[in-house]
Amino acid sequence: MSTTSPPASPVPSRGRPRSAAAGTAVIESVLRLLEEGVTVSELSMERIAREAGVGKATVYRRWAGKEALMLDVLRSLDERSPELPGTSVRDDLVALLEFLRRRGLAKRSSAVMRTVVAEVQARPRVWKEYHETVVSARREAFLAVLRRGVSTGEIRGDADPELLIDLFVGPMLARVVLHEWKELPEGLAERIVDTVLQGARPQGVRPSQGVRPVP
Repeated sequence: MSTTSPPASPVPSRGRPRSAAAGTAVIESVLRLLEEGVTVSELSMERIAREAGVGKATVYRRWAGKEALMLDVLRSLDERSPELPGTSVRDDLVALLEFLRRRGLAKRSSAVMRTVVAEVQARPRVWKEYHETVVSARREAFLAVLRRGVSTGEIRGDADPELLIDLFVGPMLARVVLHEWKELPEGLAERIVDTVLQGARPQGVRPSQGVRPVP
C-alpha cells in the first residue's frame, strides 16, 4: 500500500499581480486612462503602476520607459488582418476597409489613436516603430491586392499603388482620427472603394459584377 501523500493544492496567489498578469494589468490601465482622456504627457510610470495595482519596479522591469510601454500599448490594440474573399479586387479592398471601419467604431481604439497622433511630434520614435511593425503590414496587404488587380486588368498599370492606398484608407482614417464626430455607417467601405475604383480602372473597362457605380 502506497504511503505517498497526494500533491498539495496550489495556494492561490494574493496581493499584486505577477508575471504576464502584471503586464496585462499595466497595459489595460494605460488604455483605460487614455480612453478617459488622460494624455500621454500626463501619464507617469508611478501613476500607471498605482492604477494597475503593481509596484513601480515591476513596471520598470518590463519597460525601460514610457515610450517602450506606449509601443506595447499600441500593439495590444492590433488585430489580425481579415481573411479576404478573393472573389475580386473590389471585394478584397472592401474587406480591408471594413476591418478599419469596425476598428474605428471601437471607442478604445479611436481614443488611443487620436492621442498618439497628438503626441507624434513629441515622441516620433514610438510612431516610427509602430509604423514599421503594424502600419507597414496593413499597407502591404493593400499593396498585394492592388498588384493582383493590375495583373488581372482591374487596376490601371500606370496607377501609383502607394497613392491608391492613401485614397482608399484616407477617408476612413480621417473620420476615425481627425473628425471623430463623423459617423462610420455601414456601407462606407463599399462607397469609398467604388468611388476610387472609378478612377483606377483602365479606360473602357466596365465594372465587374457586384460593383455599384457611385452616381
